[in-house]
Amino acid sequence: MATSLTLSQQQKLQTKLSPAQIQVMRMLELPACELQARINEELQENPALEEGIDKTQDIDIQEQDNNDEYQNPLQNEDFNYDDYVQDDDISERNYTNRSQESAREDIPFSVGMSFGEYLKSQIYLTKMDKPDRHIAKFVVGNIDENGYLRRTAEELVDDLSFREGISVTDEKMQDIIKQIQQFDPPGVAAYDLQDCLLIQLQQKEQTPNVILATTIISRFFDIFSRKQYNKIMQRLDITEQQLKTAISEITRLNPRPGNSWLGTVYDRNQSVVVPDFIVEEEDDELIVSLNQGDIPPLHVSPEYSQMLDLYSQENKQHTANKEAARFVKGKIDDAKWFIDALRQRNETLMQTMSTIVAYQREFFLQGDSTYLKPMVLKDIAERTGHDVSTISRVCSNKYVQTQFGIFPLKYFFSEAILKKDGEEISTREIKQKVRELIDNEDKSHPITDDELVDILHQNGYAIARRTVAKYREQLGIPVARLRHQI
Repeated sequence: MATSLTLSQQQKLQTKLSPAQIQVMRMLELPACELQARINEELQENPALEEGIDKTQDIDIQEQDNNDEYQNPLQNEDFNYDDYVQDDDISERNYTNRSQESAREDIPFSVGMSFGEYLKSQIYLTKMDKPDRHIAKFVVGNIDENGYLRRTAEELVDDLSFREGISVTDEKMQDIIKQIQQFDPPGVAAYDLQDCLLIQLQQKEQTPNVILATTIISRFFDIFSRKQYNKIMQRLDITEQQLKTAISEITRLNPRPGNSWLGTVYDRNQSVVVPDFIVEEEDDELIVSLNQGDIPPLHVSPEYSQMLDLYSQENKQHTANKEAARFVKGKIDDAKWFIDALRQRNETLMQTMSTIVAYQREFFLQGDSTYLKPMVLKDIAERTGHDVSTISRVCSNKYVQTQFGIFPLKYFFSEAILKKDGEEISTREIKQKVRELIDNEDKSHPITDDELVDILHQNGYAIARRTVAKYREQLGIPVARLRHQI
């Protein structure tokens, strides 16, 4: 069967992001506390990027004003970049560096020991030998932020064998896990909530109340979680007062030991939320600024610029010079991309935050959440001209310091709902009302979702029962049956 070759044209429409655009997108997601680490990483990897103010910049500008024949080494007419780079190399762009002289220095970055590091530090306080310490570190690495170990000993044995080629028995792994479960904070490395509570109870002084609480959690955990207290009293043949004292012991336990860890006194002072923005009021005007902290000004290394100029004056046909020039130019381009990405990040963050402050002006002046207007990402995107995804990246894991406290940026976003009189209010107001009603309820007869709907309707909030249930769950409030107290 004969075959033939043919040529044809096909038109396609594709959108591709340049490396610089990708760099900006990644930088937008970084909060202030992670940006410093990202800059340090880039400074270590790229020798053409230096921190501090470029002292040669003013000299170069002055020489350029006084000498009409001055030429930038990167724009030397005797040097053709095409001789040194391939056709698919990214072309040179114009970049500017932003002065950091007015950077805010009054809010330092947080520097403290992480939860995982704190657990690993306790390994060396045990009598484990070196191989067991290595296994213990592997186990600690599988503990989540709440302090739970979500994998069984058998699964950890398989993971350790597959990833690191270390063979260990299930019994040995279980023994190491039990030692870690004795670490601080109490309840760490538990498999589930029941296990976490039992570990904490076992570490307490074994008083009659603690022993009774241990029995309830170990034998009647499901009944206890459903608050079927009458069944517990009948099966254990105890009085209501005895049950109350046991429940009091249980409620003082921590269901999420990882979230409660604050470290040493130094760590407690340092492990705080680092605001990315600062909003201050001056003469009824709101001033927005970025928290630059210890972020240094950056510039391209003058030595690398001179090095590239030197290669341009030498024999361009020399292979070694071509490779060296390509390497130097690549590092200089990377440094320029990074500096420009940082500048664009700061400009986008400032533009977004300024728009949020203008939109929620009354809140930033009064500090009362009732002044918050309904606002979604699209509202800010339309006012800034950015895409919704860009605004989402800006607001992710970012915080703002105000005279009323520190708030996450997502705190200012909420959907709108109409009252019976047609007034548009924020869903946050509904949630606040739901929380107030539940906080003030009679715990022996908690308010049901249907009753919440009736009360809200009486106050002019036209809202469905499923919406009330959704808001209650978002507030982390259980149903009325589970809020019942004897």
